[in-house]
Amino acid sequence: MSNAISVSHGEFGRAAIYELDNTIITHAHREGHLIFYIRGADARMEVGNEVAHVSHSFGAAVSPWEPHSFHLPAGQRQLCLVLYIKPLWFLQNCASSEFALKFGSPLLAMTPEITDFVRRLTALLLDNEDHDQFDELLFGLAKASFDQSWERSHTECRKDIFLRYNDFRVRRAVRIIQDYVGETMEMEELARLVGLSRPHFFKLFKQNIGVTPNVYINTLRSERAIDFLLTGKKTITDIAFDLGFSSQASFTRFFSSNVGIAPSDYRRVAHVNRTSFPIM
Repeated sequence: MSNAISVSHGEFGRAAIYELDNTIITHAHREGHLIFYIRGADARMEVGNEVAHVSHSFGAAVSPWEPHSFHLPAGQRQLCLVLYIKPLWFLQNCASSEFALKFGSPLLAMTPEITDFVRRLTALLLDNEDHDQFDELLFGLAKASFDQSWERSHTECRKDIFLRYNDFRVRRAVRIIQDYVGETMEMEELARLVGLSRPHFFKLFKQNIGVTPNVYINTLRSERAIDFLLTGKKTITDIAFDLGFSSQASFTRFFSSNVGIAPSDYRRVAHVNRTSFPIM
């Protein structure tokens, strides 16, 4: 069974130490996502159409809304540092970054600089206390990872991959999904509401957002669940029903498959980091 060792939420997004022993299915986040090895077995990640490894030698970088999955050898475990970094926070603190955490490559070499950032952040998370240096260290790790990802990238022009989210029908579909995220949603009905056939809707949605409508909906449900677990007093059963699940068990399976950790375990260790890293 996978476990959450520490989870910290803040203006930056969230940072966690997870001990994982199971596959995390294809999913996405609105944040930039970084994964680094601490100990245990090596893991493999499928990031878009590429493969990255999380090991002594490599970490992985995932851009916002980029579909990805996590895989371990059967019966093996890995302790890892996992970061979810808000693009706007990164952009506001990084004047040289015009593309807000779109990584050039998913594969990150564990340079001495990155290794040191990982070691220091891991130590602070294991202390489970707020620390004035936490946000600054996290930003340093994100910036070093971002810069390296473009050094390793074979993409000649960054701008071509940011021409998304332009179709008005997709924007309308996103608004509908956000308004009804806790309700059962038939894809045929959603496609009809925006004036498209189901196949055309799926194709256009993925072209604009980067993920399928189903993955997008699962992302929003996961985010809403995390908000409830962190800030509310609702029981996990109530959260399950509010998000449209038929039972606590089905919600727990969903959360574990998409986040990697059971909701009760996440609630047990998660806390809000009250430190504030100055925005430049």
